[in-house]
Amino acid sequence: MQRLSEATTQNDRPAVALAGLCYDGQSSFMPGAAGAPDRIREAYYSDSTNQCCENGLDLADVDWFFDAGNRRPDPGGEWLAQIEGFASELLSRGMRTIFLGGDHSISYPLVRAHADSYPDLTILHLDAHADLYDTFAGSRYSNACPFARIMEENLARKLMQAGIRTLTPHQREQAARWDVEICEMRDRRGFKPPQSEEPLYLSLDLDVIDPAFAPGVSHPEPGGYTTREVLDIIQAIKAPIIGADIVEYNPLKDPTGITALVAVKLLKEIAAKMIEV
Repeated sequence: MQRLSEATTQNDRPAVALAGLCYDGQSSFMPGAAGAPDRIREAYYSDSTNQCCENGLDLADVDWFFDAGNRRPDPGGEWLAQIEGFASELLSRGMRTIFLGGDHSISYPLVRAHADSYPDLTILHLDAHADLYDTFAGSRYSNACPFARIMEENLARKLMQAGIRTLTPHQREQAARWDVEICEMRDRRGFKPPQSEEPLYLSLDLDVIDPAFAPGVSHPEPGGYTTREVLDIIQAIKAPIIGADIVEYNPLKDPTGITALVAVKLLKEIAAKMIEV
């Protein structure tokens, strides 16, 4: 992976930037996700694995994958604007983005930035939770609320959700209000990943995976996907992924580091998929 300062325009494929957001100021239950980007990077460069993707790409050797570093938004200040500005900076350089969270509240300002460049955006949201609360614990910007903010501002043409297994009556009402396409976990066999030429933003909360495979998350929810099933979803997408986030990894709950390795596996396959379309 090259440094962002070395980035040049790629004629035959999009450039992809990996960036970290060390922020958990809107965690509704257990902080710790602010430490995720550093731990995921550590796992990415670990001698225990390599940077090869399942399609044969070696991310260590490509000239289109760049490291944009980490930012630490001020939890008591203008964190929304700081996150949106960071994303807009990368997008202005013609790059596609993979952001490492951080709690799920970061998706709202990230999608705001991407929607400016891609007005016909579709979002695929993989999560145990719908994150459609109007407010949660008195906050409109909680990690339980980002997709309510996104949809009420018309930042996406379509929101698709899969892996959901904690819907409350309020969130069902919110989903109906915005015609959200939800495939609950119990109906997972009928889920079809996006097949479109429209730009796609992928938001991947690691708790979509069953805690047997990814225990290091703030909100573990039994009954989720296997790691392989999530990889299959990513690889089956037939749409141009122009941005993505991987969120809610909590290193404080991951003493063996296995969840960090899961995050690395996912980011490699997302990067590989980004340059296919």
